[in-house]
Amino acid sequence: MKKSTLSGVSIFAGLLLITVLATQAYAFEIGVRGYYWFPDLKAELKVDKGGLTGTQFDVKNELGIGNESFPSVEVYGGVGKHHFSVMYTQFHYSGDRTITRSINFAGKTFTAGTRVESDLETKMLDIEYQYDLLNMENILAGFSLGVIGKIKYFDGEASLKSSALGAVKETFAAPVPMVGIGAHIGLLANILEARAKIAGIGYSGSVFYDALADISVTPFPFLDIHGGYRIMKLKIDNVSDFYGDLEFAGPYVALTVGF
Repeated sequence: MKKSTLSGVSIFAGLLLITVLATQAYAFEIGVRGYYWFPDLKAELKVDKGGLTGTQFDVKNELGIGNESFPSVEVYGGVGKHHFSVMYTQFHYSGDRTITRSINFAGKTFTAGTRVESDLETKMLDIEYQYDLLNMENILAGFSLGVIGKIKYFDGEASLKSSALGAVKETFAAPVPMVGIGAHIGLLANILEARAKIAGIGYSGSVFYDALADISVTPFPFLDIHGGYRIMKLKIDNVSDFYGDLEFAGPYVALTVGF
């Protein structure tokens, strides 16, 4: 082989090696994930208005609101150690019950013995960034651990309705910054994986946290099937005269299409 040809092959091999290493170092990912969540609801609410202190009440036991299941959709992407995602979730609960005690809600009093129709709706947007502190490909089938910065924006409305007072509504909205950690463990090559993450914050009597863990199987390339558990806590202390202690906790299933 001529020297010039050998040099050309060496240069080509070097460039190929650099390209492969760069691709591994800055691996690119993008995808969409759909969830269906089956949470158990625990919720107490109180709404003040016009200088009147509202009544704290249990939405399930006193208003007859039951559990529901909800979809979520998440779009994600990442380059190397940097991962981004946006998730949207919408909750809607309703109840219909004759109350056994008087409830002051947003300045109006629903007297005992009144039939009350109730609605609780929350729209939630999660914008998340994760940076991997550790990314160890040689442990099991891969292990990574990262720090999370997150903004959870929620926009909600609670309403009570009776024939005497009509519908009385109160809205609340707030962006909540959170910090946390996330971990990913490959259990069996690229077929079986586990992940877990938690983020939260507490201030001025309010507490917010959101955590999930799941195991996923990859039956076909670019397709993951998940089964997991998620718990979310929203303790709201005087956001626009709204006080709430809400917990959503339960299993979920998810489907990911990613590249």
